[in-house]
Amino acid sequence: MRDAARLASAIEILDTVISAARSGGAPADRILADWFRSHRFAGSKDKHAIRELVYDAIRACGPVPPTGRAAMVRLSKLRPELRDLFDGSQYGAAPIDDGEQSADGGIAPHWLEQRLAASDVGTEAASALLGRAPLDLRVNALKSSREGISLPESGEKLAAPHALRFPTGTRADRWKAYEQGFVEIQDHGSQLACLATEARPGECVIDLCAGAGGKTLALAAAMDNRGTLVAADTDRGRLSRLGPRAERAGARIADTVLLDPGKEMQALSTWKGAADRVIIDAPCSGMGTWRRNPEARWRLGERELERLAALQQRLLGVAADLVKPGGVMTYVTCSLLDEEGAVQIDRFLAGHPDWTARRPDLPLGQPRGKGVRLTPSRDGTDGFFIACLCRA
Repeated sequence: MRDAARLASAIEILDTVISAARSGGAPADRILADWFRSHRFAGSKDKHAIRELVYDAIRACGPVPPTGRAAMVRLSKLRPELRDLFDGSQYGAAPIDDGEQSADGGIAPHWLEQRLAASDVGTEAASALLGRAPLDLRVNALKSSREGISLPESGEKLAAPHALRFPTGTRADRWKAYEQGFVEIQDHGSQLACLATEARPGECVIDLCAGAGGKTLALAAAMDNRGTLVAADTDRGRLSRLGPRAERAGARIADTVLLDPGKEMQALSTWKGAADRVIIDAPCSGMGTWRRNPEARWRLGERELERLAALQQRLLGVAADLVKPGGVMTYVTCSLLDEEGAVQIDRFLAGHPDWTARRPDLPLGQPRGKGVRLTPSRDGTDGFFIACLCRA
């Protein structure tokens, strides 16, 4: 494909991404995969170039663009060499008219930029949320060590004891070490969140929002497969992926529990007041992962943020019922908004006088309220808020 045709294809894909963002449809990575499947003529270099154009255009726009073309015109202002590719050729895009309107720039929709500023997320920190994430791996301590493992490439040792970092785009999922469960793909910040849990061998630990089990596997390794580890989630599809992953990693999971939203304690009654530790990786706005999913900021609305905040508060109450006296729960969100972090902890403590907060002892991060905030700009991780709550 010619460069002009690649740009026109990226505009076509952006139109679909924008429509999906407005309607709650498929994410950009799935839209790209579907487009490539239906356009077999696109070679590997074409796919790479188109993907780069799509994501660069998404990152260049703050609010949702009116059209894919407006998004690409915005990108051409940042990368003037793209303007010549609007050449009006058979498979190209029409030339840019003088005075043609482009999409707006910025970090996010205006209301969300205001929420970030209110949470003391400055311009530099907010901009870093739209950078490109490296590839972080966690060496599976059940099978190897960071010092002893042999990998096709050498990674940078990070602050978490089992973390290695590789350049953006590294295809570690094709390595034999990955296929055999010696390493897992896991952001450094997520590894630090697991470290904050301080799970130990012999304990009863519950991963309340386990998803596909990335943190569950890290907890199993920290516990050396000794004790009771329970993974629970409301998403049957994601939870079903934990079994094969655990088998590959050699991780022992005592039980996986499918939860009915609003009736979590019915399924978890066996462990009421019995857990030494509970980790809540709560559903949230996900802004901490914008480096990988930049169009996610177009999907978030104020009502959705209110819904998520209410859900987080309810899950804190569920977790509190599971923790035994003297136990600890670790609250985690991949968000930098105070209403999903520090404010949630203050609200919980106000209604639970038998609980106290302590900041997790982590090698990275800065205090935020009664917890710790990790940011891409300062810590090189995804964005996280992490707090530990202790029951008397």
